[in-house]
Amino acid sequence: MGKRDRERGAGRVRRMLVGVLVLALLAGAGVAWQTGWAERWWDELRADAGTPDPAAVAPPSTVDIPPVVVPAALAPAADGAAALDPAAVRQALAPLDSPDLGRHVIAAVGPLEGTGLTYEAAEGAGVAIPASTTKVVTAAAALFLLGPERTFATTTVLDTSGTTPRLVLVGGGDPLLARSPGRPAGGATYDPARADVRTLAKRTARALRRSGVTTVELGFDDGLFSGPSVHPSWKPEYIPDEVNPVSALWVDEGRALPGRGAVADPALEAATAFAQALARRGVTVTGGPTRGAAPAGGTEVGRVTSPTVAQIVQRLIEVSDNAAAEVLLRHAGIADQGDGSFAGGQRAVERALVANGIDLRGSVLYDGSGLSRDNRLAPGVLVDVLRLAASADHPQLRPLLTALPVAGYTGSLTDRMDLGPAAGRGRVRAKTGTLTGVTTLAGIAVDAHGHLMAFALMADRVKKVKGLPARVAMDNAAAGLGACLC
Repeated sequence: MGKRDRERGAGRVRRMLVGVLVLALLAGAGVAWQTGWAERWWDELRADAGTPDPAAVAPPSTVDIPPVVVPAALAPAADGAAALDPAAVRQALAPLDSPDLGRHVIAAVGPLEGTGLTYEAAEGAGVAIPASTTKVVTAAAALFLLGPERTFATTTVLDTSGTTPRLVLVGGGDPLLARSPGRPAGGATYDPARADVRTLAKRTARALRRSGVTTVELGFDDGLFSGPSVHPSWKPEYIPDEVNPVSALWVDEGRALPGRGAVADPALEAATAFAQALARRGVTVTGGPTRGAAPAGGTEVGRVTSPTVAQIVQRLIEVSDNAAAEVLLRHAGIADQGDGSFAGGQRAVERALVANGIDLRGSVLYDGSGLSRDNRLAPGVLVDVLRLAASADHPQLRPLLTALPVAGYTGSLTDRMDLGPAAGRGRVRAKTGTLTGVTTLAGIAVDAHGHLMAFALMADRVKKVKGLPARVAMDNAAAGLGACLC
């Protein structure tokens, strides 16, 4: 998305049942979500599982302990299979009739479990430019094809066959590889611990010293991905404001250090940063880094590993991370097509959807982030993808649902849905999408009856001067689903 259209982004990946997920939607849990306390508390409980539960320890025989009375449920159990009232859904979505949204507004709503749609509206073509709601599809395909626990390693390989030992830095497609340890500053409620080239240099230098190697030539291998690094349909101004040339080897998503301008070659930038870190560890690097494939007979001497796919998905959905989405698209292409390009990733996503019984309805996607204005997506596809992620048959997709920002509290919805029905805040989780003339939302909501629904709302002919009012109108419609008696 262009700089003026950038989505504002501010948690943790937890594999939880949909029922637990729904509790996080309730407005009463909003503050806990906003502060991150609830998520830290959950993770601390899991991490401390080996500690004896005080409730399981028998009291002294001299103590008379009354029986524990379990309080009544605070809210009715959420029901994802309950039929929705079409008239009530239509009334909740009345804000979609706003002229601010332009002449092409399409939408789909249905129960989170099951098939079919309670509400479907399409004026003209039944597909629209999805913008960043594309990331919902990309993330689901990556989780399906790669698995939530998959990680990506950045390694160093040593070849001692020449006069001077040659060390090669090999990119494994870690989208979050950093220059140095630590989490980046920012507003995200969750940022996983990242691998970094400084740590890799430390491990590599230690291994080289053990082998008696103090001087090396340095190469770098970024050949895991193929095809163009920039999609031809992206606007030129998107580089580097919204994304950098996609690479299997980069640091800080291809961004330069402050004051150094754009990075023309992300892999070379990563290799240069690694060489500097290696030199600080006492290893002499002769000449500059050169691009080339790692030797087949080389010995691995260092390795750092990325966060899991589930953790990467958590971050990319919450803050709408274009770079991470494009890297995951290419990994999906390698896993399914043996082709780590835009085209290979697109074919992999399409096959993953069709293999799971999702009708594409004329949809076509060209990238993983949604920056391409050539993308077209039917709202019913987004609803079906969200249903797939909620299905008991696909627990590996659950991180997609837990990553969705909470309306009014987290991620790209932190400061949204504050002008519509108050009950919508905390009861809606959704991925936003924004480009010039385009505003979209796709996610899940729990209404006042506890009925769970999936929805997708799309408008792609918004006048430029109506961008903000259009977004408010769409937010009000989504909030209406959370507030309605559907």
